[in-house]
Amino acid sequence: MRNAAIGTTAAVAVLAGLVAAGPAPAAPAASAGKKPAKTASVHGEARISYIESIDDDIRFTIHAEQTPFTRPVFPNAPEGLSTDARGSLRISHTRQGGDTGWAEAKVDCLVTSGRTATLTAVVTKSNVEEIGARLGISVQQGGKGEPDRLGFSWGVVNVDPEHVDENGRPVRPQAGTCMAPAPFTTVIKGGFKVVHAEITKSPAQPGAAIRRG
Repeated sequence: MRNAAIGTTAAVAVLAGLVAAGPAPAAPAASAGKKPAKTASVHGEARISYIESIDDDIRFTIHAEQTPFTRPVFPNAPEGLSTDARGSLRISHTRQGGDTGWAEAKVDCLVTSGRTATLTAVVTKSNVEEIGARLGISVQQGGKGEPDRLGFSWGVVNVDPEHVDENGRPVRPQAGTCMAPAPFTTVIKGGFKVVHAEITKSPAQPGAAIRRG
């Protein structure tokens, strides 16, 4: 009986303490309804149909995602740009005769809009491209049964007739960051997944306007 009485008394004391303290504070909502910020990206591998080399096997493998403000540009953008990116690009072009040109490049810029992405990458290895050259790529993820599409900054675009080499042929200008033509070829095998995210304003120059020239 004594043990039972002690147990009852203790229980009453604990209950009284809880009543005096009032209800326990509600646990903070675990970011209810707030989704984590998306990261712009494009991933995939595809074979394309290119009108100038209709029977050739041309393939692109892209893995790129935005990493804002990670590539300083001195002196104007010491913290980098909102379109800074990382990832890899691989291109292979096998001609009917069996020769294959290829290039591997490191992604440095990515910007998206809906199902479309534009990116650039700097060549690190290649048997056809100059090491250090920047290549521009555009990707459009198809919708409602439409095929994916892809564009690239050489071939039928990015020609400067005013600048020629020693043989009189126009020199291909280097693509600026995130600069690429519209996706003018069609994907015939494989495809790409584009995730869109809005770019953010640079913290380095919050009131700076876009400068021309």
